[in-house]
Amino acid sequence: MHDKHPLADLLHGQEQQVWGDCACASQHELIRSKAPAATDCTNQRVRKGSATEELERLINRAKSLVRARVEHVFAVVKRLWGFEKVRYRGVAKNATRSFVALGLVMVE
Repeated sequence: MHDKHPLADLLHGQEQQVWGDCACASQHELIRSKAPAATDCTNQRVRKGSATEELERLINRAKSLVRARVEHVFAVVKRLWGFEKVRYRGVAKNATRSFVALGLVMVE
């Protein structure tokens, strides 16, 4: 499943900002309908050869720096606690295992 497909299920309407990669660039209307007060901070696709190409790349780079700090936590969980490949044990067991691992990361 592609990253952009579960986006509608992830938004609850109380968001202030929505961050995502270029896969979510075409989801403006969905973000506006599900989270009307949220600022859309998703990376936008860059048109090669356009007059604003360099500016668009700089804006996307700044957004990616913010996302990288958040995603670092998940990289720690995946690498240190063996979540690179997760065997399906059921939703409840996998969720419990991931919540415990995330809790341990936050303590560090």
